[in-house]
Amino acid sequence: MCGNNMSVPLLAEAVTVSGTEKETAAVIFLHGLGDSGHGWADTLTAIRLPYVKFICPHAPKIPVTLNMKMTMPAWFDLMGLSPDFPEDESGIKKAAENIKALIEHEAKNGIPPNRIMLGGFSQGGALSLYTALTCQHQLAGVVALSCWLPLHKSFPLASSGNKNLPILQCHGEMDHMIPVQFGAMTSEKLKVIVNPDNVTLKTYPGLVHSSCPQEMAAVKEFIGKHLPRI
Repeated sequence: MCGNNMSVPLLAEAVTVSGTEKETAAVIFLHGLGDSGHGWADTLTAIRLPYVKFICPHAPKIPVTLNMKMTMPAWFDLMGLSPDFPEDESGIKKAAENIKALIEHEAKNGIPPNRIMLGGFSQGGALSLYTALTCQHQLAGVVALSCWLPLHKSFPLASSGNKNLPILQCHGEMDHMIPVQFGAMTSEKLKVIVNPDNVTLKTYPGLVHSSCPQEMAAVKEFIGKHLPRI
């Protein structure tokens, strides 16, 4: 890849799942708390489209309040996992800027923002939603798995106005970490921020805070629809 990776900290060690032909689109996928980019690389390889590149960056290691201040990979600090807990506003905004730097880097190297999709699981999904909604560019879409919208009270005011952003939310109905009700609340909030027809929430019976083949099939279909071959 041309361009200076060192100026984009998250890209330097990111796991990249390359396409099998000329790459005309990219999906930046963000892992959950305590994980790494490697954690999703195999799952994404299984659903990749030949012209789409997957970029799976690693979150920095920071102390996490929720886990007794233990240091672990996290996109921002978490105080709790319910909508009423205080949030790490500065950390969320800084993390979003780092993801936007990845988008700018890809744009400079030939993949325009409207051919870039954000995605993520749990905390990574939360960050992908926040980043896409506050991004100055119209992105191709967001894949938000088992997650929520950070700083939800700041919306729709905080939104950059991309009303046509397609959003796929997927959530396990037996998720005890981020209950499916939070996913449903997030969906209702998203429908106020973007065109409600652009928001899809799929739930999966029996699925805990994890992923399943049916969910990944829905993700692949969504990517193919909004990042078609050109």
